[in-house]
Amino acid sequence: MIPSPVELMGENLLLLAEGAVFWPDRHLLIVADLHLEKGTSRRGSGILLPPYDTRLTLDRLSALITHWKPRRILALGDNFHDARAAERLLPEDRARLAEMAEGVELVWLTGNHDPKPVEEVPGVWLTEWQEGPFSFRHIPSPNADLAPGIVEFSGHLHPKARISIRGHSLTRSCFATNDQRVILPAFGSYTGGLDVRDPAISALLPKKARLYLLGKDRLHRLDMAMP
Repeated sequence: MIPSPVELMGENLLLLAEGAVFWPDRHLLIVADLHLEKGTSRRGSGILLPPYDTRLTLDRLSALITHWKPRRILALGDNFHDARAAERLLPEDRARLAEMAEGVELVWLTGNHDPKPVEEVPGVWLTEWQEGPFSFRHIPSPNADLAPGIVEFSGHLHPKARISIRGHSLTRSCFATNDQRVILPAFGSYTGGLDVRDPAISALLPKKARLYLLGKDRLHRLDMAMP
């Protein structure tokens, strides 16, 4: 996988084709919207999804840990799909999280799906995080609330973009960014997405957005005028 380097507020970061961000100087790996145990949640409501999303998501996260060797992982909310998701973790998935926590500090931000700390899993739970010139939260702040000189990283909206290539329409999850914010794609295996032209996203990125679409082995940048 070939990362895309970006510079924000004088800091060099890597946008990863797997849908995460790595901040090399801080040894920090950032992911959003894991939605662990979404499969078992849907099964409980009669929608039969294979109950393997947690394993697939943790496999992908483990691969990033092995490659980038972060000291800290910051998960930007909706880490678990519902309040009882941690109770449904398979023993091997629970052991996987414990193994991760032995070598990496886990910092979980609360989200709308997991508004309270999940005591059953290792790590620290917070509502927001700030480090250097960056702030991190689950739901993006309104533009009027963005502090000057700070770039906000958030999740929640699961941005995706649709493009046409040689007459064929292609939809991909993406990073949606400008000079003041980075909205991460959902990292979870069973997560959907919201088109960046939807007002919930386009209003946060007035006039123009820089999109980084997740490809097979790299990101594809697209500068898009927003409605």
